[in-house]
Amino acid sequence: MTSFPAGFLWGVATAGHQNEGGNVHSDMWFLEQMEPTLFRERSGDACRGYDLFESDQDLVASRGLNALRFSVEWSRIEPERGIVEQRELDHYERVVDAALERGLAPVVTLNHFAAPHWFSAAGSWLAPDAAELFATQADRVMGRLGDRISSLVTINEPNLEQLLQAGGKLPPIAEQIKQDMLAAAARASGGTRYFASNVIPAHAQADFQEAFTRAHRAAVAAVKAHRGDLPVGVSIAIADDVALPGGEGHRDARRAAVYDHWLDVARDDDFIGVQNYERYVFDAAGEVALEGPRNGMGSVIEPDALAGAVRYAHERSGVPVLVTEHGIQTDDDAQRAAFIPAALAALEREIAAGTPVLGYCHWTLMDNFEWIFGYGPKLGLVAVDRETFARTPKPSFDAYAAVVREARAGAVR
Repeated sequence: MTSFPAGFLWGVATAGHQNEGGNVHSDMWFLEQMEPTLFRERSGDACRGYDLFESDQDLVASRGLNALRFSVEWSRIEPERGIVEQRELDHYERVVDAALERGLAPVVTLNHFAAPHWFSAAGSWLAPDAAELFATQADRVMGRLGDRISSLVTINEPNLEQLLQAGGKLPPIAEQIKQDMLAAAARASGGTRYFASNVIPAHAQADFQEAFTRAHRAAVAAVKAHRGDLPVGVSIAIADDVALPGGEGHRDARRAAVYDHWLDVARDDDFIGVQNYERYVFDAAGEVALEGPRNGMGSVIEPDALAGAVRYAHERSGVPVLVTEHGIQTDDDAQRAAFIPAALAALEREIAAGTPVLGYCHWTLMDNFEWIFGYGPKLGLVAVDRETFARTPKPSFDAYAAVVREARAGAVR
């Protein structure tokens, strides 16, 4: 018997701009064209997931999974302010219905970084009416899809910039390029400022946290007005922060700077979305340099990190956890195939210890556009030929499927 409960969501996570291709009315597309730009390459056709969603869902279902996380792209639905494209809502209805036909519970994300260009050109999330505009988008999505989806994430990783800054993930020059890119975007769009969700200047992070909080709460209210029973939450980037003796102060300071605001916000929600890729260890002197094999992000590979992040997220928020992203960046799929079962075994032990976990969505279904890093990083369970867009499942997909098959067969009822 397994500790994974009956009804546990076993899925993969995707995102529209990274997967669908041709998201031409979005702020991300616009920023990719700037000079200078922080993006290594343009998204272009991405993985052509917009057109190939049914065969992609067939891949997911073929591995015995029962959930699919995807984003509904606001910039497709409202390419110009006040202009709503009903055919795009029709498209996302087809995506939801196709998932249900394949036994996949639709986990919908309202904003996975990309937003309409017009929205970002008008001040993005810092505009006075941003929360109202986002709530209106939530309302129209719920009006078309809300009766058939299984859960909803409002905003993806609103704390990403704090995590990158705290972890020293980007070189100092990146901050200057970011500001120059945003200034160029403001000039090109005829405005005085331009922002986007995952390229926030350091000086604006506190303002964005406040703005994201207002938008999240407004969207939750709009969703609940349609379906009070629909589980709703926000997903955050969260590492497993571990304190050796004397390191508790450093650990707690990092938690306070990066996660705790959102974990406190989540106390009013139905779940907290956890997105984990790494572990940090602290002693009395500060962060400890860890030894061992490293992933493509430069972090030591720690399969147990997911369980630690899940534990803290629940302890602080008091609500169940939905693992909305977890994975490993590596060109060596054998590493991924070993990493997934080890991480899920640790997660199972955490569930057995009493931490409520609703599901697990692996990032990601297929190698795709990884934002400023372009198509170089490999995190997918499926390889994509960049010329033909042919999909080739990797051995790690079968390794994940084997865990799911065993867990579903022995689920606690």
